[in-house]
Order: sequence, then structure tokens, then C-alpha cells
Amino acid sequence: MVFNRLNKVQKQIAKKKGKNAALHENSRDTMRLQAASARDNKLNRLTSMREKQNKHYLLRVKSFQSYTVEHTTPPTIPEIQAMIEDYLGRDDEELAKLKAERRPGRPPNNRETLLKQAQAAEQGEYTSGFWIPDLEDMDNLKKLKEWGGQWSGLATIKPVRITREGVKKESSFPPKGLS
Repeated sequence: MVFNRLNKVQKQIAKKKGKNAALHENSRDTMRLQAASARDNKLNRLTSMREKQNKHYLLRVKSFQSYTVEHTTPPTIPEIQAMIEDYLGRDDEELAKLKAERRPGRPPNNRETLLKQAQAAEQGEYTSGFWIPDLEDMDNLKKLKEWGGQWSGLATIKPVRITREGVKKESSFPPKGLS
């Protein structure tokens, strides 16, 4: 989403002053243009930051959506745990490749460190309760299959947290802490 308040202000000023009118350095119209530009920059920065924060949840739900394509009935908790284990191991091949490419005695590169940190965080989340869509509810499973990949569409899908021991807890959207 790109905000374009600046374009609206530019149009208003052009309409008032004419297309080729020059503005004074400290005029009110120049201040309006600067304020609109700063506002657009701030909103675009906040939007991109929010999208970046939500991206891993979108990818998680998309992967569980792809896992459930072949399911016509809701999976059981052990099947869901197998899906979670599969999801948690998605970067194992890349980690092994990065480790094999590294010379002995050399520290890991940034990519390898980031992957290990992400895996450790997800393993910790799985121990306390891994946030996923509720796959045991048939209506929720249908909604997940029809989901278009948008963050706003996740509000209709009921989430749960599944622990490593197989305990299912109700959760909330958007995911916060251990809710």
C-alpha cells in the first residue's frame, strides 16, 4: 500500500497557483508539501515495517494451507504435530549446506546464524505452544483452503496453539505472546 497524500496536496496547489508557478522557499504551500511528504514517508515506513513483521506468520499459514490441500477430513493432533515438525525442519538442508561449505575453524556466516536463531525461536515456541490455524475444525479448514493469502483474511480463521506434548490451546489473532 502506497500512500499518496503528497499527490493530492500537489494537485491542490497546482490548481490554485497554476501549473508552472514557483513557490517561495518558506511559503505556506511549501510547508504543506513538506508536511505531506513527511506524512507519506512515515506511513510508508510503518506499513513496510508492519508487513515485514507479519510476513513470517503469512508464510506459516500458507505452508499449513498447502499441507491441508489433500485433506478432506480434519487431521488429528499427531498428524498436525507431524506437519509442525516438517515445517520446523524446512531450513535443515540449507543449514547443512552452509555448514558444509564453511571451512573448519571458521565462524558461521550471517545467514547460518540467522537461520539457527530462527529455528531456536520456533523450537521454543513449539515447546510452549506453536501458533497455527485450527486444523481440527472442519469450518476453519474450509476457510483456510479458501484463504487468499492476505493478512486481513486471517481474521476469519480461528488460530490455536499446539504444544510439543500435544496440548491444544485457544489463541487469538493477531498472535501476541502466548495467547
